[in-house]
Amino acid sequence: MKSTFSRILLTGVLTILIISCAQKEIPDSDQKQYHIPHLKTQGETTQLIVKGEPFLILGGELGNSSFTSVEYMEPIWPKLKAMNLNTILVPVYWELIESEEGIFDFKLFDQLVTKARNQDLKLVLLWFASWKNSMSSHAPGWVKKEQERFPRIKDDNGNSHEILTPFSENNLQADIKAFVALMKHIKEIDENEQTIIMVQPENEIGMLPVARDYHPLANKKFEEEVPIEFIDYLEKNKENLVPEFYDVWAGNGFKTSGTWEDVFGKDTHTDEIFMAWYYSKFTNKVIKAGKEIYPLPMFVNAALNRPGREPGRGYPSAGPLPHLMDVWKAAGPSIDFLSPDFYNPDFKHWCDLYTRQGNPLFVPEHRFDNTVAAKAAYAFGHYEAMGFSPFSIESTESTEDEPLGKMYNLLQQLSPMITKQHGQNKIEGVMFDKENNENIFQMGDYEFTVRHSYTLGYEAGARNETWDMCGAIFIQTGNNEFYIAGSGIVATFKNINNPNRTVGILKVDEGYFEDGEWKVLRHLNGDQIHQGRHVRTFADHYSIQRVELYHYE
Repeated sequence: MKSTFSRILLTGVLTILIISCAQKEIPDSDQKQYHIPHLKTQGETTQLIVKGEPFLILGGELGNSSFTSVEYMEPIWPKLKAMNLNTILVPVYWELIESEEGIFDFKLFDQLVTKARNQDLKLVLLWFASWKNSMSSHAPGWVKKEQERFPRIKDDNGNSHEILTPFSENNLQADIKAFVALMKHIKEIDENEQTIIMVQPENEIGMLPVARDYHPLANKKFEEEVPIEFIDYLEKNKENLVPEFYDVWAGNGFKTSGTWEDVFGKDTHTDEIFMAWYYSKFTNKVIKAGKEIYPLPMFVNAALNRPGREPGRGYPSAGPLPHLMDVWKAAGPSIDFLSPDFYNPDFKHWCDLYTRQGNPLFVPEHRFDNTVAAKAAYAFGHYEAMGFSPFSIESTESTEDEPLGKMYNLLQQLSPMITKQHGQNKIEGVMFDKENNENIFQMGDYEFTVRHSYTLGYEAGARNETWDMCGAIFIQTGNNEFYIAGSGIVATFKNINNPNRTVGILKVDEGYFEDGEWKVLRHLNGDQIHQGRHVRTFADHYSIQRVELYHYE
């Protein structure tokens, strides 16, 4: 008996030791990454994980000066909830948290975070520090006043501008010191609550009014050889470089040594590449220092360029733009992804460019207009986006009638289903206007032909010169079962494997999800599905429909 008891005791002790050792083998950084918000790959989709669950950002960005007062925000909170947001993107201002050098004040920040938490809203922080929309307007006064200590960029005529140069170590260390203080504070007040889920260091970085900086510090770097780490990246990734960048390098003979002009040629595109490298280097060092304290996901955003415009003079040069994606990735390995800010109408074009090389789509800023509801559905459906966020979200006066709020309501209900199907080719999205009113795609065994509902001619808007933009998301949940959510679409179906068989609509229910359970509002048949010919929802009606298909000869 005693021997048996000893063996049991010894076995228990060994088991505890094995478990303890196994736990010790997991690095502290990995354990920390696991339980705070982090990114996870599922198939070809990148998910944001919050408190162990995938999280879709149904967001809105506040105007630049809204998040500076508890009183100013009071009437805004109800608007955000009425539009079914789960996240707001808010600025954090270097000039306010460190108005005196080395003295940090987070009182206002804490009050606003607490208010957001009480509203059950998550926060994505926008660090307005060295650069905001290219300029350094949000740097503290003590930085702005000491130009010798904190130098600014110079244009090709030697004139200074209110843009801190990324080539100054003083500038870098001042930003890092403030950002580290912010991340330490976030860790202290929010690691358990996880109200703050991502951070965007800086905002719309870019060089103006010329393509590159002509400060003596910059000129010195420009005359040096291209860093070997950049050359190594180019050689290693030669076959996978984005075409626009590949063509620049190819046009100068794929050179692998020499100055920036030796390798890339004497042109403004070389100035922009050079500047992008050092902007990314600067930002990467800020992010790396912040992540060492509290490694939240961190990304950068860009003001989009327009065709035919010159860098610097026609658009902010050297930001994290699609044609510079390789430069930013090579210089900034701590940057999790690049994001577009949309004041450009060609949504699909830019999203296609930003989702190359496995870069996930997150739209942190889009003009708050009458297209955003459709674009949200399209982004989450076609690109399996991490999130979507119109700018100046508080500017609306009719929150109950906002199409975006109606679309967010549907997407919020479907979020668990969407994230479950990520990366399995079971999600698609459509977005239509008058010029682009049809899309054909395959899902499972079916070919879907989806059109703008105005093509039916039933709605008064079909007679307008300009059609309302409409959109929807499609989710496959079984061999013959699909959920369709959105507005302004009509869908028909074909059998891919056997085109001789006709696809019939077995059942269509309109409903909603409550606590994850599907509730039927009404069974649709007859006129609502054109006697079994199509599934539709009109432009002014936002709904979720569960559709079941079948085949017959």
